[in-house]
Amino acid sequence: MAVAFVSSAQAQDQWTKTTTVTFSGPVEVPGVGAQTLPAGTYVFRLVDSSSDRNIVQIVSPDGTHVYTTILAIANYRLHPTDKTAISFRERPEGQPEAIRAWFYPGDQWGQEFVYPKTEAVELAKDSEQPVLAMPVDTEPTVVALKIAPIVAVEPTGEEAPETAVVGAAPAVEPVQVAVAEPPAALPHTASSMPLLALIGLLLLGAGLSLALFDKRTA
Repeated sequence: MAVAFVSSAQAQDQWTKTTTVTFSGPVEVPGVGAQTLPAGTYVFRLVDSSSDRNIVQIVSPDGTHVYTTILAIANYRLHPTDKTAISFRERPEGQPEAIRAWFYPGDQWGQEFVYPKTEAVELAKDSEQPVLAMPVDTEPTVVALKIAPIVAVEPTGEEAPETAVVGAAPAVEPVQVAVAEPPAALPHTASSMPLLALIGLLLLGAGLSLALFDKRTA
């Protein structure tokens, strides 16, 4: 079983998502024919990105050799981690494990790798899970991969929509905000007679005060 060790000194590039990975054993990756990388250190990087499909390259640590150029479909995970995550597909004993997906630290959207159909059919049977597939004769170039038709291959060999493999982000329910309604007007039930009586008393008091003042000054 191959184990991936991610370098703690990986470049934190949010666009290319460059990540250095060391495999303890051979690993199968999409490519021309059944391509297997021997145990060793490799660099994963994103070279082209769009809303629904991305192009990933696996290169040598010094960047001088490109081992393979891979078509990948954005796949969603519920719980992102603070470390790079690489998932594999189960294979029979004695065969190299095949990379399924690569998630960059902190990302909920990762790269689900698409295999040439011949390899995808074999992987689907071995893992008993659907695998993303593209035509075998697709050239491993960015231009060709971006327009290649994609399907999912079931363990039975039948084709299915790619949604059988990649998951969509869960629907976000609209947040219901409680809006305070203006207070209802209170019914006018109190009488105005006490107020009128008070005003009358004040006026009467003022009149008496003026009368006393006039008598004193007379």
